[in-house]
Amino acid sequence: MSIIRDIELKDSGLRKIDWVRSNMPLLRSIEERFIKERPFAGTKVTLSVHLEAKTAYLVTVLAAGGADIRATGSNPLSTQDDVAAALVSKGIETFAFYNATPEEYATHIEAALDHGPNIIIDDGGDLVHMVHTKRTDLLPNVYGGCEETTTGIVRLKAMAKAGELKFPMIAVNNAQCKYLFDNRYGTGQSVWDGINRTTNLIVAGKTVVVAGYGWCGKGVAMRAKGFGAKVVVTEVDPIKAIEAYMDGFEVMPMAKAAKVGDFFVTVTGCRDVISAEHFALMKDGAIMCNAGHFDVEVAVAELEKIAVKKELRRNNIMGYTLKNGRTVNVIAEGRLVNLAAGDGHPAEIMDLSFALQALSAEYVLKHKDELKPGVIGVPAEIDVAVANAKLKALGIEYDRLTDAQKAYLDSWEG
Repeated sequence: MSIIRDIELKDSGLRKIDWVRSNMPLLRSIEERFIKERPFAGTKVTLSVHLEAKTAYLVTVLAAGGADIRATGSNPLSTQDDVAAALVSKGIETFAFYNATPEEYATHIEAALDHGPNIIIDDGGDLVHMVHTKRTDLLPNVYGGCEETTTGIVRLKAMAKAGELKFPMIAVNNAQCKYLFDNRYGTGQSVWDGINRTTNLIVAGKTVVVAGYGWCGKGVAMRAKGFGAKVVVTEVDPIKAIEAYMDGFEVMPMAKAAKVGDFFVTVTGCRDVISAEHFALMKDGAIMCNAGHFDVEVAVAELEKIAVKKELRRNNIMGYTLKNGRTVNVIAEGRLVNLAAGDGHPAEIMDLSFALQALSAEYVLKHKDELKPGVIGVPAEIDVAVANAKLKALGIEYDRLTDAQKAYLDSWEG
């Protein structure tokens, strides 16, 4: 029995799914093949990914391939209730609604797992975590799965290092067709979509502090620069710090950046990136948000404790007045800003990422008897196939090596 907010919202959700479907040609081609071949027939799949239209279309593609699939969200503020209703109207059991409490969110995760999945598609690692802790009874059923994001892979690698990961998980995030485009261009655009629609403030001329210069941070900084902002990067990795400097950005510790920033975006996957010591240094009116998976990068709990006043300044923006009289603002409770305050990555970007997800899930199913527990990479042939399909969809041709060129590159004699 599905758990959603309101089935009457389905028509809006169906329109959203139809719109992204028309802009996701890779998934459409996979859907066409899956309908013919039914590779997931007899297979149970549980998916926990930010439940909006692109994700919903991935769910329907897997269902078209014969999967008995259950869907849930991967963040309480990223679920779109009309999209959840649309999935239920399509006969897909769905367990998610917007602004769920931590207890409700955990209930949704567990309910989605109750049918005993063979394949898990995760975003942040909550499904895998529950199967390895509260629901170990499900472990014998699981062939393996796929993880969408950096944070989830960090959790998986920690589990594998400790000898606790009991089945294979494909690190979809580490595929080139994922991090080079989804993390950089998808995050770069969708983060600023969320900030701009929520604040209705100009970015040009402002100082934007980007915490973390991985592929997501690169995208956020690049788009801020395009808006005309002065960009400061904070980093803990010396090599990435040099890279940010070479890319034309100022690099400094957060203790210094806190004094000059107008907008702050955390993109690290770590906790307490902006904490009590930094809040007190910020300008009056400074705006903070988080683009990492979990709501721990901006230490909102600390901010709640030290604030002398708290008020809703604008929809999805909470203002905190400090003892020094200054007010600092947090968008979307410090949760994933591009989804908690927006629609997430553009459809064309998620077409690449979700094509990888669909094909990686199929790979797990086909090779379930050969794969060993641990974190494994997306097979190179899948990465290349997705890239070629994307170029074909875009109408782009590119050069191929001749036999003589291949021989030259394979030779050590020159």
